[in-house]
Amino acid sequence: VQLQASGGGLVQAGGSLRLSCAASGSIFGINAMGWYRQAPGKQRELVASITSGGTTNYADSVRGRFTVSRDNAKNTVYLQMNSLKPEDTAVYYCNAHLKGPQTRAWGQGTQVTVSS
Repeated sequence: VQLQASGGGLVQAGGSLRLSCAASGSIFGINAMGWYRQAPGKQRELVASITSGGTTNYADSVRGRFTVSRDNAKNTVYLQMNSLKPEDTAVYYCNAHLKGPQTRAWGQGTQVTVSS
């Protein structure tokens, strides 16, 4: 299973971006999907996740500004990011917990840069 992320870019503080991540390949089923981020010199951290049933979880730093959603028919997860702050600058990675022989997959990362 491969994950292909898109939608990153450069935006001014207060702006919005929408990330997408589509899974492809031999998919037996997908449990939770989510987004992580890693800023320079920092550890990768969970941003948001969503179960196959639609239950969501957010990091405190993004709750109320970011919204995670998914389209199960398209095996795609989205991250709508509003009211972006410079501290949101990072490489964002999508992640999926899978059913079948491959239990987890990561996307290639997409850069989000928020200027002040």
